[in-house]
Amino acid sequence: MSQDRSALDALVQMSQGHGISRRGFLRGASLSALALSSGSLLAACGTESAKQTAKSCVSKDLSASEKTLNFSNWTEYIDVATKKVGGKKTTVIPTLAEFKSQTGIQVKYNTDIGGNVEFFAKVRNQLAACEPIGRDIIVLTDWMAAQMVDLGWMQKLDHANLPNIDANLVETLKAPAWDPNRDYSVPWQTGLTGIAYNAKYTGEIRSMEELLTRPDLKGKVSLLTEMNDTMLFMLRIIGADPENFTDDEFGQALDKLQEYNDSGQIRAFNDQDYVRQLASGNLVACEAWSGDVIQMQFADPNIKWVVPEEGLSIWTDNMMVPNKATHKTNAETLMNYYYDPEVAATLAAWVNYICPVEGAREVMEKIDPSLADNPLIFPDAEFLSNTFAFMAIDEKTRTKYERDFTQVMGS
Repeated sequence: MSQDRSALDALVQMSQGHGISRRGFLRGASLSALALSSGSLLAACGTESAKQTAKSCVSKDLSASEKTLNFSNWTEYIDVATKKVGGKKTTVIPTLAEFKSQTGIQVKYNTDIGGNVEFFAKVRNQLAACEPIGRDIIVLTDWMAAQMVDLGWMQKLDHANLPNIDANLVETLKAPAWDPNRDYSVPWQTGLTGIAYNAKYTGEIRSMEELLTRPDLKGKVSLLTEMNDTMLFMLRIIGADPENFTDDEFGQALDKLQEYNDSGQIRAFNDQDYVRQLASGNLVACEAWSGDVIQMQFADPNIKWVVPEEGLSIWTDNMMVPNKATHKTNAETLMNYYYDPEVAATLAAWVNYICPVEGAREVMEKIDPSLADNPLIFPDAEFLSNTFAFMAIDEKTRTKYERDFTQVMGS
């Protein structure tokens, strides 16, 4: 096994069982509304009345007669290209076009997942009542995926339809604590959270604490609306271990965040909108996700990535088939397709996050050697030596933490 693969294994191993979340948890809703609702949303995850089982919620698979598939994902999370059709330019997804060519399955691809809690709010009533949500594949981060599996809201996968996954899924992603046999989930991508800055407007920033205290950055920086990512760094700033902390330490870290927010240092708490704001100069620096930064660098070399002195945060997102989805075999066919190393490398070359497919790096060397050597896509052990995950927390604790965190954001 190569050093790069060993390092990736170390990275993803740290993400298992820690409830890592990739992106902001509510897009487009006001913080004041969220402060009132996020606790009740998360609390609803564990109500006994919401739970389903394979016997209480039976799904019918129409894949044999219906060659179609509804796929819901996050934005900027699949390969795209522009071509002329009938004299007009149109956007296509090359890997999905090839998938249709190979299988005859037409995919309706939606970028309607803006955050884990936001998406949960959209679908919880239907899934709790064993009703269809109009999607055959959804992509959610470990902690939310784990809750939905625990509620019995996801269909069990047939590994007879997933030979590429069984053969090519990196070893340390095969058995997360919340889905030890990968009966309900298949990793889509994993990645890193650190700092991005625009060198056109500011000099190098070395740490998260510097981002939040340097006078020349006041009112020009943003943090993520994702509690796990942002609070991980606050815990590091106060000297706590994000993988093993107490309620008192979380409170101290939250007080530190309140202090930074009250000082006017933080312009905003953003979801993926920081990409547009950083490019335009409305922000000069921000907490950011690795794949977004690489994509921005293609268009603007002034966008810089920083591994903060406090370390890096990590996450993993997962494909799942919800109850009452009527194209489960078609969904499994697509999951299996993306675990072909050639396809996986093509996807990784565009989204620029860490690929969970064994053999993708070797293919990437042929597609784009510069990406094969990029530590944000194929990090080595040294790059990952100061990486942290957010401690696993129970549902009651998460509800309280999310509520308190949201109140600080809105203050």
